[in-house]
Amino acid sequence: MDTVYRQRRAGNVSARERLMDAAYAEIVSGGWVEGRMVDIAASAGVSRQTLYNVFGSKEGLLQAVLVREADALLDHVAVLLEQDTGDPAHAVSRTTRYVLRVVGDNPLLHAVLTGDHELLPVLTIRSAPLLDLLGERIATMLGERCPDIDPSVTEAVADVNLRLLLSYALQPIAPDEAARRVEIAVHGMLWVSGPDTEPPAC
Repeated sequence: MDTVYRQRRAGNVSARERLMDAAYAEIVSGGWVEGRMVDIAASAGVSRQTLYNVFGSKEGLLQAVLVREADALLDHVAVLLEQDTGDPAHAVSRTTRYVLRVVGDNPLLHAVLTGDHELLPVLTIRSAPLLDLLGERIATMLGERCPDIDPSVTEAVADVNLRLLLSYALQPIAPDEAARRVEIAVHGMLWVSGPDTEPPAC
């Protein structure tokens, strides 16, 4: 068992976090598809009923683990955006490059992409919960950093950026090239008020 996981289980950590830790361990070890909810609950030191009360289903737990992982990554993205004072399209491009490089080495995403049919749909046909939650956070970060951008444009940029990130994660290309393409798309979106208007600066 992972040292950090043992420490979290032994410490003052909520049942929700312990359950997601146990699920994470199952996913990255390749045991998720055959794993039973009762065993995950036991690993977290809670009852199976508590697991269902918190997450509703096995897929609900899986989605929560993915959202937590992506949310932690966005914490780092937020720091990068705060440090970047340049053109917003360049800023989005740089964070895209960073995210794709990190994602390429992420054990959870690797397990989902190479796992059984139960895993991949949470990033494809059943990805709405992940896209909604992360898209909202990305839009909020961009809005705080770039208050002069119309909120509808911020939301659209966040949505397109997130969908492109997911697409490039599922079918990777070189992070530098992906970042360049995202920058082109975002730069164009920031000109929505017309070709004679400069994109709003942050």
